[in-house]
Amino acid sequence: MRNLTLMTDLYQLTMLNGYLKNGIDKNIVVFDMFFRKNPCHNGYTIIVGIEQVIDYIENINFNEEDLLYLKNLNLFDDKFIDYLRNFKFSGTIYCVEEGSIMFPHEPVLRVKAPLAEAQLIETTLLNLINFQSLIATKASRICTAARGDAVFEFGLRRAQGPDAGIYGAKAAIIGGCKGTSNVYAGKKFGVPVIGTHAHSWVQKFETELDAFRAYAETYPDNALLLVDTYNVLTSGVPNAITVFKELREKGHKPHGIRIDSGDIAYLSKEARKMLDAEGFEDAIIIASSDLDEEIIDNLKLQDAAVNAWAVGTNLITSKDCPALGGVYKLSAIQKNNELIPKIKISENPEKITNPGYKKVIRIYDKASNKAEADLIMLNDEKIDTNKPLTIFHPVHTWKKKTLVDYSIREMLVPLYEDGNLVYKRRNIQEICEYTQKELDSLWPEYKRLKRPQPYKVDLSKKLWDLKNKMMGDCDLSCTKDE
Repeated sequence: MRNLTLMTDLYQLTMLNGYLKNGIDKNIVVFDMFFRKNPCHNGYTIIVGIEQVIDYIENINFNEEDLLYLKNLNLFDDKFIDYLRNFKFSGTIYCVEEGSIMFPHEPVLRVKAPLAEAQLIETTLLNLINFQSLIATKASRICTAARGDAVFEFGLRRAQGPDAGIYGAKAAIIGGCKGTSNVYAGKKFGVPVIGTHAHSWVQKFETELDAFRAYAETYPDNALLLVDTYNVLTSGVPNAITVFKELREKGHKPHGIRIDSGDIAYLSKEARKMLDAEGFEDAIIIASSDLDEEIIDNLKLQDAAVNAWAVGTNLITSKDCPALGGVYKLSAIQKNNELIPKIKISENPEKITNPGYKKVIRIYDKASNKAEADLIMLNDEKIDTNKPLTIFHPVHTWKKKTLVDYSIREMLVPLYEDGNLVYKRRNIQEICEYTQKELDSLWPEYKRLKRPQPYKVDLSKKLWDLKNKMMGDCDLSCTKDE
């Protein structure tokens, strides 16, 4: 991976310079990365980008060209430039595993490091995790709408730049897509690539039938023909059937057709009748044409005869929800080897942070192995699973639930310990399998496309008490914004 060290906001560097001049750059602090709202009105978020975070941290290095550029900004003196020349991350990071299902306000990544180091990595961590988590979650929604049909990511040409196309394809696969049109992503991540031909292929031949025959001759065992260049039912499908018959006579099995425009519900059902009548019951029908989860869900309700869905623009850009609002907030500072909780107060209650050095516990019902709730706790707290556990809503505290036959799992695992990578990296197939298990552990009401039931994310009594005390006693231990 290329060196992304300068892919940061300028104020990270100006703050670093200030920390250095004030002699506090080595003070140990804790930052949490979390998000405040699930994207796309979804009931959960799939966290993706941890693998690229590793690549980033392993390659942090201010080279001489970078240092010369920064010096020429006339903002930094030679002492600071020398400091950057020797910069290396030495902190500890805990995070959720790549592909984990998480919910608003939960730490998905926790950094404990010298202040300057923890500050520098903020922007890049957010950039890498926010986008990929957004696209993985969008892909998951689309796959949910497809109800078991294969979904393929076809968005490269509409992606907002090469990195978005590459890492968006990876995130879409983790979110449930079965393949991508992006050849580079296919090679880089070892995922299936898929494609047919364009309308221009058909237009370049004398007739549509000539175009189909030429394509089928080139790929006799993978003939998937685009049938909407002229007219789906009077030209495209009849010509495809003619070519499919010719292939069958030669001992080949046609693959199917793709419809890229028009009334997909009507056209697919009529095309299915025509293909079946000629003995091509196994020929698949792929639909494309500016699809998203709402359109696919609607087409499924109309019994569209579609076997697979190719989704481009609305997936790779998450068009209706173009950003995940992940943030990175200070939650503790170390003084005399003790971590002192910090809180950010806001007139917007949603922006009030949870203080302290925290962990996230997922609670499972033993009988069903389904996730019942998550509990954000201070790191030194313990749960005795042999005893009943009562949890309560952090705002509407009269809402309570007592669990008696349950198991727990800590969601944050070590990524770096004292600057050393300790996380076991996995290939994308392993990540996909893990994500599917995560999804399987959720009750259906949390996964529905419209108005999903909010998943329970509660605070431990100890953390809730600390937060409320700090809000009431707010002085030098917190900051306040308007």
